[in-house]
Amino acid sequence: MTPHPPTNPHFPAENPPTTARQSPLAPTADDTEVRTLVTPDTLVTPDAPGTPGTLGTPGDPGTPDTPGTPGKWLPFLATCLGTFLLLVYATIVTVALPSIAADLHAGFGPLQWVVDVYTLALAGLLLGMGSLGDSLGRKRLYVRGLTAFTAATLACGLAPNVQVLIAARAVQGVAGAAMFATLLPLIGLTYTGRDRAKAFAIWGAVAGAAGCAGNIAGGILTHFLSWQWIFCGAVPLCVATIALSAKVLTRDATRPTHIDWPGIATFTLAALGITFGFIRGGEAGWSAPSTLLGFLVGAALLAAFLLVERSAARHPTHRPMLPLTLFRTPAFNGMLLAACVYYLSGFGFLPVLSLWLQDGAGLSSLGTALVITAQPAAFFATSALVGSALHRLPARWTLGGGSLIVGLGNLAFLVTAPGSSWPALLPGLVLTGVGAGLVSPVLPATAMSSAPPSHAGVAAAAANSARQLGLALGIALLGTVFHQSAPPPAPSPTAYAHALHTVFLLAATLALTGGLISTHLLSRPDRTENRTETRPTAS
Repeated sequence: MTPHPPTNPHFPAENPPTTARQSPLAPTADDTEVRTLVTPDTLVTPDAPGTPGTLGTPGDPGTPDTPGTPGKWLPFLATCLGTFLLLVYATIVTVALPSIAADLHAGFGPLQWVVDVYTLALAGLLLGMGSLGDSLGRKRLYVRGLTAFTAATLACGLAPNVQVLIAARAVQGVAGAAMFATLLPLIGLTYTGRDRAKAFAIWGAVAGAAGCAGNIAGGILTHFLSWQWIFCGAVPLCVATIALSAKVLTRDATRPTHIDWPGIATFTLAALGITFGFIRGGEAGWSAPSTLLGFLVGAALLAAFLLVERSAARHPTHRPMLPLTLFRTPAFNGMLLAACVYYLSGFGFLPVLSLWLQDGAGLSSLGTALVITAQPAAFFATSALVGSALHRLPARWTLGGGSLIVGLGNLAFLVTAPGSSWPALLPGLVLTGVGAGLVSPVLPATAMSSAPPSHAGVAAAAANSARQLGLALGIALLGTVFHQSAPPPAPSPTAYAHALHTVFLLAATLALTGGLISTHLLSRPDRTENRTETRPTAS
């Protein structure tokens, strides 16, 4: 791939992207250009601490360390607390679902929305929130997002019915997207050189630990107190984080930026319509008018999103949320497919697995949390032990191969039988955790290197959105299949086992098929090698 003339001055033309098939270091810039890290274009995901493409990464000495002034790490503490809160709520409700169902008299469909609506908001709004941070200032958007997140968390704990809980979870997700889009730019604005590299490494560890902590905390609080405490118990920490963030975070300059509101709206509503179709299909049937309406509205809005983005790309002063020219690169498409399927197949089954462990295998919420934690523990161990070495391997083996291992992990779950208990699940949980741990460390770098320098950060954010969307669709699709195979109120052990087999077989098929296709796409030569970007830019 030859260098593309950048349309974004934050990515210098003298740093051409490397081939996406090797998941190498993405382009870096001079460390004196602080704004390179504080734009939404350089968003990196929590899977790769010190992700290539950030300034001051290991091996790049960058600028001298920040002077050792008292309290210099307090801004970093504020961002780590926000990261922990944001990511722990993606998993903390999983183990509490049976208790929520009993207390709020909720059916299986509403329970899926309790998990899914949070993830959908993250996936649909992450790209657009970066532009909003440019206009409002990243500190301002982060603090406002954290404040809204705190109010929504309290509302979740006080919810009198499942409808209010779902609405509050949606607000949590919107606020979480505002926080997620500004966290790393705030760190980059505050620290330089080795301090910045150290901050990103620790931040990545905190982000990884949040996934493990969510399951454990949800099980402990639900077991010893009640499910409401998984929300109310965090409010004091949220308030303390708001106070600390408002006091110590660096205030950045605002920069008027065009925000692609039509793109944000059509993409988010399209994802919502398709997910509604899957969930409604499990409740009312695939031929029900409401199910078909959800799919039709979702498809229509997806088509509208493509038209909106194409129109924005032709406008001299507008900037599309997701440039469609990226889809001309096979490696970019392969990366997105792998990001979607490994998250869908590796984590989409966790809500139904939690229900089976508690209702079918008779475990408590605490026991269920400890069993499920085997997966994030394997994920974290794999990423920590071999994560740095994975960058030296071709991306087709890491992204494609990791997705295939996730598929094999789902096949390992098929040993469950009507009389099985939790030990039968451990091989599958470990394998899916290992497969995900192979994909995650290299995903951001592969995404950034699959795009021209001007779109490297957008590509990384798109990869993160693809993962979250894959999780949302996985929860909806696999939950629907489980619901139809083991209808309530009290499925027999045989029905439970059959439902799990159906879920895991479908998840395995999607992961294996997606892994093979992504391996092929990541192996293809880049046919955009001689193409340059011609979209006009604003002066």
